Amino acid sequence: MKGVPTYVRRSSLPVSAEAAFAWHTRPGALERLVPPWQRVEVLEAAPLAEGSRTVLRLGFGPFHARWVALHRDVVPGSGFTDEQVAGPFRRWVHAHRFLSEGEGTCALEDRVRWEPPFGLPAPALASAIDRAFAFRHRRLAEDLRGHAAAGLPAQRIAVTGSTGLIGSALLPFLTTAGHRVDRIVRHGGPGIRWDPAAGTLDASALDGVDAVVHLAGENIGGGRWTPARKRAIVESRVRGTDLLARTLAGLPRPPRVLVSASAVGFYGSGPREADESTPSGSGFLAEVVRAWEDALRPAEQAGIRVVRVRAGVVLSARGGMLARVRLPFAAGVGGPIGSGEQPLSWIALDDLLDVFLLALTDLNLAGPVNAVAPAPTTNAGFTAALARVLRRPALVRLPTFVVRTIFGDMGEELLLSGQAVRPSRLTALGFRWRAPELEQALARELGACPRS
Repeated sequence: MKGVPTYVRRSSLPVSAEAAFAWHTRPGALERLVPPWQRVEVLEAAPLAEGSRTVLRLGFGPFHARWVALHRDVVPGSGFTDEQVAGPFRRWVHAHRFLSEGEGTCALEDRVRWEPPFGLPAPALASAIDRAFAFRHRRLAEDLRGHAAAGLPAQRIAVTGSTGLIGSALLPFLTTAGHRVDRIVRHGGPGIRWDPAAGTLDASALDGVDAVVHLAGENIGGGRWTPARKRAIVESRVRGTDLLARTLAGLPRPPRVLVSASAVGFYGSGPREADESTPSGSGFLAEVVRAWEDALRPAEQAGIRVVRVRAGVVLSARGGMLARVRLPFAAGVGGPIGSGEQPLSWIALDDLLDVFLLALTDLNLAGPVNAVAPAPTTNAGFTAALARVLRRPALVRLPTFVVRTIFGDMGEELLLSGQAVRPSRLTALGFRWRAPELEQALARELGACPRS
């Protein structure tokens, strides 16, 4: 149709056209392709087939819109088309094509014919569309490359904490690679039932699983550390971990590996540099992490390979620290906390997913693994990088006495202190970070281009 904008992006993928098409047919494909800075909720995602449909809920500021697209022209190993039948755009027809480039490689071509919604000028949306598709192509290539390098055969993997920030990203990352993921849940929806407070877990449903990933636990930064909240933080981690480890240890067919989330809080707070050989430090966080990791011992004693993923601050536009500070910084009222000199060890969410994949794959990997980027920063360094990415000033410092008054012990350990942690084991294993630089990681999560 004359005058209808057409967007085209083409890039190479490190797999065959058949493998690239197959990736798009698996559960979680759409979730992996949604940029983290976009407010998109997948309401319905039927298996890819002629006439099947996808339903999304899109957020625009305080408003929401429903998007319904039908799949058509589905040719296995070759391509398919999504056409909007209800939604904000006046027209949206998106053709996905997978073109062989030789043995083990192909080209992905996305061709979209679209007309803007609400009478908006096309140039206002063209840049946003280009950023979204650039992200999609990069993440798809990285996911395919990482899973191909891992060479992990299809597994049955059970996961606790599947609805949290990490779990909700890990599940589609695994299912698009062909793994079956069983959620371990306390209530609501399908899954393996458990209740850590009551000490119950459906052991029979876990018998024969290949691997378990343990992510469940009370949010450490979810509120002021009252005595009751401290107890809840400790008990949620220790009780659940102990129950899971003892149950797995007693199975007739235990999993080959248990990968458990942990934290760099293990090393305590302070300016000293730490790696996996550094002993545990002092403070509430260090006490929590020690007890958390100690609860894994029954699984180790039963001969299960156990990996403790000690994560730094996880950077994601969808949750955690970055999501909390994004709006104040975007409004120009962000700034350093306290002196700004406190160390900050961080990791991009996609890199953390790759660490979990490595832990599932490498049969020689056991014990602690520091899941952090190669170069820690400081609170002031993080502030400056985020300000550059968002192109905003960062001059509103949050004084130390205010942090201590409002947040108490939590503010002292989480905001005014920190850890400078090195990923020595990942470095020795030749781990390849997707976003080793802080500004690069922030730009990828926020869909922005850092200022030169």
